[in-house]
Amino acid sequence: MKKLKNTLCVLLTLSMIHGCKSDKEFLTERPSTFYTVDNAFSTSAQVDQVLISMYSQLRDLWANPSEEGWIFVFRGNGTDMYDVPSIRRGNTFNNYGIINPDNNVFYNIYSTWYQMISKANLAIAAAELPKISWSSEEEKQYAIAQARFFRAYAYRNLGELFGGVPLVTEVTTTPRYDFQRATRVETYQFAIDELLAIENDLPETTGQGGRLVRGAAQHNLCQLYLALGIQLDQEGKGGEAQEAYTNSVNYGNKVIDGGIYSLMEDRFGTRKDEAQGNVYWDLFQEGNVDYQDGNRECIWALQIDYAAYRAEDGKSKLPYSRTYGPVFRDGAKDHLTGTLEDVGGRGIAQVIPTMYTRDVIYEDKWADDMRNSDIVFRRTFIGNVPGSPYFGLPVPWNEIYEGSSDETTNTVNRSLCYPVSCKIATDRYTGLDEGENRSNLFRDDYFIRLSETILLRAEAKQRLGNKEGAAADINLLRKRAACTYLVTAADLDDDFSLILDERARELVYEECRWNTLLRMGGSIAVDRIRQYAFWPEAQSTLTFDYNVWPIPQTVIDTNKDVELPQNPAWQGR
Repeated sequence: MKKLKNTLCVLLTLSMIHGCKSDKEFLTERPSTFYTVDNAFSTSAQVDQVLISMYSQLRDLWANPSEEGWIFVFRGNGTDMYDVPSIRRGNTFNNYGIINPDNNVFYNIYSTWYQMISKANLAIAAAELPKISWSSEEEKQYAIAQARFFRAYAYRNLGELFGGVPLVTEVTTTPRYDFQRATRVETYQFAIDELLAIENDLPETTGQGGRLVRGAAQHNLCQLYLALGIQLDQEGKGGEAQEAYTNSVNYGNKVIDGGIYSLMEDRFGTRKDEAQGNVYWDLFQEGNVDYQDGNRECIWALQIDYAAYRAEDGKSKLPYSRTYGPVFRDGAKDHLTGTLEDVGGRGIAQVIPTMYTRDVIYEDKWADDMRNSDIVFRRTFIGNVPGSPYFGLPVPWNEIYEGSSDETTNTVNRSLCYPVSCKIATDRYTGLDEGENRSNLFRDDYFIRLSETILLRAEAKQRLGNKEGAAADINLLRKRAACTYLVTAADLDDDFSLILDERARELVYEECRWNTLLRMGGSIAVDRIRQYAFWPEAQSTLTFDYNVWPIPQTVIDTNKDVELPQNPAWQGR
């Protein structure tokens, strides 16, 4: 019996050993195939899906339907133009006691652009696979051109915000920890070369709203050559800088004078017959944004579709009334309340315009301006609280701003209450009969509008010493806006304050202000933040100068095989 038990033990042990070996083999993955660039794509439609994912990513980055704080910074929070209200002081991007290379805002923005670069590299590689069948060579070249545009667009943003960054031009299939930074000049030049290579592969116009066209590349070349020239100037390469500025003007000319685009001078679109509006207001009405809608000022627009929003795409919206709208019901509660059209919708003030944006740029001779008219930048709000001395009457701004004997309360109220741009609210909200609550707009929105190209060309002309030409460009916009005061060469200062002010008047809620301020170089960004930030944290904590953001510390730490140097102003912070 004992012998049998010993034999059974041996057999059981051998069985267990064999079983363990079997389990190990069973758990070892031996897939019949791996997805790679070579075998994951079989049709041109699949390549197009990668392109569509880039359009979608950029739409979400621009419109911010998920209301992410770092995207509000990307769109301008913390600059001279935008800040946060009292109820959101924790979301400030003006306290430099907590803004350092470890701040997640920098990492999120930096990594987002590299995600786009990765998708672009994937689409470029897939488009060249021999197995992909294209209906024509033109279709293939347009697909590649879109991908290369997005790659250049990402590097333009990275260069303006972070300076020189690693240039990644191929699909990465294995972990890498050895990326090396290019210079800012090299980063700009790479983006320029990309756009030059594909400029003529993009069509002048398309029948499909939102798809890339040649003017978008030419506009970005105008901006890139301008940025390149500024950086060359800072490096003491004046001759090369002048050549870059000349190229900027030339590409601006292609867009502005090329016959495809023109400023909208007369009433147009879905609401042109309404007496209350004007041509600038028309630019931001539902159904009026796209070039395909007859808007010759639109170069490139993100696409919003209410039917898609209702059916399947919950991000197909502009939550601007909610995120950018004021909160009169808190800041002026004795006179104004509710969330209806009369107070600009259901605002919760994630980001607010600074006093510079709402008032300073329209002081004195600058006040008479269509962009400052009540239909465009509404300042008249009728009291709707029974018992208020202003019930049924316009509520004076000095009552809203200075109505309390306590200055802290007045400051809080100023942060919550401000004029409402026609770009963030409407008097005709879509979807109210289906449960919408005046939080969202359902119109397309501009990535690029011709007026910005004009302002870029004006800046390039000024940097070339042609202040008369720069003033003439600015006056193209001021004449369209029926301004009483037209600028002269004498108005153009060396700090580019006039151009920055005109950008604020024309492009409020449109431009990415950080890109503008940082690419301008010197201490322009920090000087204006110190001067115009709503809250005092900026003045007390911004004790150093910078014209690029820091490389995120996580990126530096992860790149263990090659040192990625930190931007000098941020070293040791």
